[in-house]
Amino acid sequence: MEYAHEMVRPNEDIPFKLFVFEGRDGNYIRQKHWHRSIEIFALFEGELTFSLHDREYPLRPGEFMLVNSNEVHSVFAPRANRTIVLQIPLSTFENYYTDERFIYFSHSSRLQDEEVMRLIGDMYRTYTERACGYELKVQSQFYMLVYLLVTKYRKTEVSPEVVRRGKKLNRLSAVTEYMRKNYSRDLSLENLARTFGYSPAYLSRMFRRYTGSNYKAYLDDIRIEHGVEQMERTDLSLGEIASRCGFPNSKAFARAFKEKYGMLPSQFRRED
Repeated sequence: MEYAHEMVRPNEDIPFKLFVFEGRDGNYIRQKHWHRSIEIFALFEGELTFSLHDREYPLRPGEFMLVNSNEVHSVFAPRANRTIVLQIPLSTFENYYTDERFIYFSHSSRLQDEEVMRLIGDMYRTYTERACGYELKVQSQFYMLVYLLVTKYRKTEVSPEVVRRGKKLNRLSAVTEYMRKNYSRDLSLENLARTFGYSPAYLSRMFRRYTGSNYKAYLDDIRIEHGVEQMERTDLSLGEIASRCGFPNSKAFARAFKEKYGMLPSQFRRED
């Protein structure tokens, strides 16, 4: 079965991603997907239903769902809701990994609900108000939340099956993380497979099975994402942006961009 892999990038000014759920208007389904980051959905109004490993977890206001790294999940929002989403890089918890280089949190949102919900609400208010020093304040609130996660929600004993399931996607996560860090370099399938000790055919199958995409499309998505950021933040020529993002030339950049967004980079830049 294929699951989409979601690429998670932190906000520009803080070392994690904090945002309002895109399904806030209701009538929304996010199909099965996975990512390397730890994810928390904090529901303040409305209702949400999560599916993890084919088990459903309904949420009511005042509850949250914690999704572990590489955990395949989907989200259903039948009606309008107010939900804050926090995505935390897995490396935040590196000092708390088990011997298997693994960390796992309970899905139960009833251990410290009020404190976690309060912290996430405070973080979002601090971040959106953007008063002087907001970056420092929101990070202090964030680390208090991380403290609660590792002391109240972390499970030190995890079944071998859960570890094995996580490691299957950990292998691909290591590859995709390497791609995100080295997107501007020559990342042919052959070179990447050699770096990780796989055959090109095996790595290609891994991408198709677990990301819902082929290797080339996945790499292009990473490069286009960086291209969009540079178009928005710099006055560099499209040729220079294409080169910096790892495309062989501006034509290849334009072709991949149009396939993803239905317009040329030049049109995007005019409309921005």
